[in-house]
Amino acid sequence: MLLLRHCRSLTPFSPLNIQRRLVTPVVASCAVRLCSSRSEDQRFYYQQLHSPYWRYGLAGLLAGTGAVLAYGLHHHKAERVDTSVLSEEKTSSFPTISQEEVTKHRSLEDGVWVTFKGGVYDITEFVAMHPGGDKILLAAGGALEPFWALYAVHNQDHVLEILSEYKVGELSVEDLRKQQAVKSSDPYSTDPERHPVLHINSLKPFNAEPPPEILTDSYITPSAIFFKRNHLPVPQVDPASFQLHVEGLPGGVLTLSLQDLKTRFPKHTVTATLQCAGNRRSEMNKVKLVKGLNWGIAAISNATWGGAKLRDVLLAAGYNPDVAQWAHHVQFEGLDKDVTGTTYGASIPLKKAVSEDGDVLLAYEMNGEDLPADHGFPLRVVVPGTVGARNVKWLGKIIVSAEESSSHWQQNDYKGFSPGTDWDTVDFKSAPAIQELPIQSAITTPADGSTIDRSQETVTVKGYAWSGGGREVVRVDVSLDGGKSWQVAQLQSSEKGLPPGPSPPTGQAWAWKLWEIEAPLPPETQEVEIICKAVDNSYNMQPDSVPPIWNLRGVLSNAWHRVKVKIREDEE
Repeated sequence: MLLLRHCRSLTPFSPLNIQRRLVTPVVASCAVRLCSSRSEDQRFYYQQLHSPYWRYGLAGLLAGTGAVLAYGLHHHKAERVDTSVLSEEKTSSFPTISQEEVTKHRSLEDGVWVTFKGGVYDITEFVAMHPGGDKILLAAGGALEPFWALYAVHNQDHVLEILSEYKVGELSVEDLRKQQAVKSSDPYSTDPERHPVLHINSLKPFNAEPPPEILTDSYITPSAIFFKRNHLPVPQVDPASFQLHVEGLPGGVLTLSLQDLKTRFPKHTVTATLQCAGNRRSEMNKVKLVKGLNWGIAAISNATWGGAKLRDVLLAAGYNPDVAQWAHHVQFEGLDKDVTGTTYGASIPLKKAVSEDGDVLLAYEMNGEDLPADHGFPLRVVVPGTVGARNVKWLGKIIVSAEESSSHWQQNDYKGFSPGTDWDTVDFKSAPAIQELPIQSAITTPADGSTIDRSQETVTVKGYAWSGGGREVVRVDVSLDGGKSWQVAQLQSSEKGLPPGPSPPTGQAWAWKLWEIEAPLPPETQEVEIICKAVDNSYNMQPDSVPPIWNLRGVLSNAWHRVKVKIREDEE
């Protein structure tokens, strides 16, 4: 309907639009065919338009994150649009268009126009047919340069090639000079320095994990090598002027300084493991490509957090049992934002937030020191047992609400789907947002593909295990023959080499268990497949393989972890 409505609308430069459509027959044909039911031939045209280059190229340029890129990584069976169509250059001159005129085109009804390096582009057709069009509309009526700077990963020639097909004019010289005068600097230029040992998955925004072999050398992960997961540039926050706003409760808005949080509320410490929803996504990519950063097994770390309990702050803001009659969620907004002012946001159930046993912290310390910039300085929320995406960093606002956060990352990302769901059929509204994570374990030593000498006779296998929701890991099984036989690993406490102490209270096992086993090498074999699987106190166990849990976002990857090690025979 949106597409049909657009087809009926007229713009001041409709002759130019017609001219452009004449040189993009694939797009024009697809627009017509999408208005009717799909036959096999229609499906071909749909795939042509939504091939990886058309979909995530331009979409990434305009928006760069979340659903836009999610829809952008459409299945790779689609072929690229005929490059002769894409590369054709206009020989006719384009009219001069003012920024005032561009600004009028910010909707499907009025047309969606943007500028880039002095050119004016009408991308209405693309937005109308694109599932992530609502996100792309954030750039409507303005310049793409700020988005380009924010999402630098999309700085590729083929993106500009595609964009050129939508050109309708040239920005006036006067308006171009104004743009250049206020040209955005690199929003990542003030990001903190990072430890060089980290394995980087993306630079802008920065996302990295420590080498697996050092991850489990310490029960408490040093802040410098704790995995980094950023969605936007790291904000510069002055702790002296910082304010936290708590809204939605009968007491009205409560505004707290960092000093207020440190002096008005008791300080609590909680040792808790945080894990990215995409941890071990690389294993799903081996089955079939998914959308997301290609995390290995180290998008998980463990730290001791210090701060005020969220429950205490909500009580001070006016929370009482009657609130639970209408409120069901607590929303968090970060101070990190994109060029449109959109901030990172997420929410958790109110029940978790106000539970005396939930241990949700407004943390200002990590491992006994002020939060590092990459981990939320000066304040973040730590939600033990819950996926990392809900542990909002650089926290600026808390809202008690009847509704979940409307943030893109709550509504259109970090959700799991059936292996049979693809980008043509996915409906993000049909799945709940990930909160508690499933049982998980992985082998950190030896490394996959490494070699050991037969003369060693045994191999030392190490790793981590953790379960969401405060469920305690009670056992880790290890196999050295591909799963035919199993041995039980020794679980370690925070003091390396010692067995665990008393179990934490039921439902409050927030930290991982490190484990180790020294096992004899199987005789007469040149390669060993080592497998680990964990069990928690609800007897949840990891699935044995990836295909049954594969999903288009590559989240919740927790199949048995497998590494293959070659055995070097003794020389005669």
